[in-house]
Amino acid sequence: MRTTFTRRAGARAALAALAAGCALLAAMPSAALAAPGAGHYKHFKTAIYIPVNVTQSLVDPRVFEHQFARAMSQVPFDKVYIEGFRDNHFATDAEIEAVKRQFQAKGIEVAGGVTLAAGGFNGQFMTFDYESPRDRDTCKRAMALMARHFDHVILDDFTFYTSKSDADIKAKGTRSWTQYRLDTMRKVSKDLILGPARAANPNVKVVIKYPNWYEHFEGLGFDLAQQPEMFDGIYAGTETRDPVITDQLLQQYESYNIIRYYDTLRRDGGNGGGWVDTYSIRYVDRYAEQLWDTLLAKAPEITLFNWHPAALDTPAVAGERPWAGESTSFDWDRIVAGWKSAHPDAKAPPGWGLAAGAALKQIDAMLGQLGNPTGIPTYRPANSSSAEDFLPNYLGNVGIPIALTARFPQDAQTILLTQASAADPDVLNKVKRQLEAGKVVFVTSGFVKATQDRTRKDRGFQDIVEVYATGNQVLLNDYYNGYGAGNGESLRDDPKVAPRDVLFPELHYFTNDAWPIVRGVAGARGFPVLLMNRYSKGILYILSIPGNIGDLYSLPPGVMNSVKKYLMADAPVRIEAPAGVSLFTYDNGAYVIESFRDTATTVKVVRHAAAGAARPAAETVPGGGRDAVSEVVVPPHSFRVFKS
Repeated sequence: MRTTFTRRAGARAALAALAAGCALLAAMPSAALAAPGAGHYKHFKTAIYIPVNVTQSLVDPRVFEHQFARAMSQVPFDKVYIEGFRDNHFATDAEIEAVKRQFQAKGIEVAGGVTLAAGGFNGQFMTFDYESPRDRDTCKRAMALMARHFDHVILDDFTFYTSKSDADIKAKGTRSWTQYRLDTMRKVSKDLILGPARAANPNVKVVIKYPNWYEHFEGLGFDLAQQPEMFDGIYAGTETRDPVITDQLLQQYESYNIIRYYDTLRRDGGNGGGWVDTYSIRYVDRYAEQLWDTLLAKAPEITLFNWHPAALDTPAVAGERPWAGESTSFDWDRIVAGWKSAHPDAKAPPGWGLAAGAALKQIDAMLGQLGNPTGIPTYRPANSSSAEDFLPNYLGNVGIPIALTARFPQDAQTILLTQASAADPDVLNKVKRQLEAGKVVFVTSGFVKATQDRTRKDRGFQDIVEVYATGNQVLLNDYYNGYGAGNGESLRDDPKVAPRDVLFPELHYFTNDAWPIVRGVAGARGFPVLLMNRYSKGILYILSIPGNIGDLYSLPPGVMNSVKKYLMADAPVRIEAPAGVSLFTYDNGAYVIESFRDTATTVKVVRHAAAGAARPAAETVPGGGRDAVSEVVVPPHSFRVFKS
């Protein structure tokens, strides 16, 4: 989601003369210019989105030339999305065509943009009321307008539905709001968006951009089950912004993970890229991290929202950066000094475009070393929400590489199922087939709770193992690991200091049927954190998730490090580190360690014995064998690339 824009007042004297010359062109569809050569970057295309009020300002050639030079000097870009409608405000055919032609003259690829929004109310976003004839007509007009000028049109975030007018309430009837909105937006997509666009230009390709709050989409009419195939492509909002001060509290790993997930929604892939903005940034490194992580997922294109931060003469705000004097991946002071040296006559200070340009140049230089992304396949069916909101991103932030997928990963040796996975009505049969094939299935406590209905004819989850969530919550403050019968080893950081209390769901199990290989302790009683059970030829693990998912960060690092030994037993590499350090793995043996922490962090790297690397140290792992262990120090807000 992003801030809405209002119209800039004032007509431009040059527009009247320009309109006559553009009238004929405006009436005809025009194809987007092909990208010039290989573009400015080797491994991705860079685009900038231009909101409608900026589109109108760029009609003036003097404004265009100044802002184009400013943007290109800081962040070389290959493409622009020129918006013609937002917040009930239209650009004219002549304005759109004038701006388009100026970019084409510079060799920049052009595409159209539409934001189907109705403005805001005290900062809260307002969508169209699709029961309103006026709003329905506005939607059709906006799509036809942009299709007349472009063969490629992207829809910004607002293709969802929040209205609860009297007409909506009547139309909803006995349906839930979720079902009503899904039904409505399927029709809107077909009749008000795609239909008018294709009628105006049979060659147009319409791409729907999905925002960052994917866990809640179906409740507002975003339909990940059907829409991705209806449209000609999809796009991902990867703007995680700041995980502390923003209301969504999106975790940094999502900028990577959401690309991976959207890549699985269409049969042909079809995820066009990632989209990052400059909002809610407390320190400039956070902007760079979002760009890096989007591209670590191998997004083919990155879109910067929007033209203002890249092209206007306003400075980027470095923010409070206690690590500023350290040798970090994003050394803003060095970047600024280098830019000033190269532009001694520049009157404007370095802006957000410079931050983007530096970050993109850094990541482009190393993407060629990376193969295709890999990770633990984690099943999230389309249109599924659960109490374990955004859990895969928290797991990514504790160092578990996640491959979030909308399709059941039956070919994988090890899979992870969360509460969201239970939205698949056949999921328990699929679990049994995995286990019967000798594979490993991890499920969360939320998955157990969602599938444990013993009144079902098939007895639910307990037909696999008689474990159930009691409904009780327990505060745990100590942790031990152990394999089989015997003493466990403490997982405390400091044996003399007890960890903080963390609330967990209580799981009931039968001793010697299921084995707690990581357990929490409180009040002289133990509770399973990681349970193990053998079924047929496979192994089932049950991972308890804290009541507050964010408390995964509060656990002693040894707890999740122990979980990783089992979850990633077949992975070529894993890391042991405190929360806030992520691991990205690739099928060519390369991997990236990235730290979102404010201080330098020592990371233990554990290489699977089969990987065959140098072995400065070794440890025994479950099932036998020896793994190579080494340590690396990752500076704050930095990444390091390694290759086998």
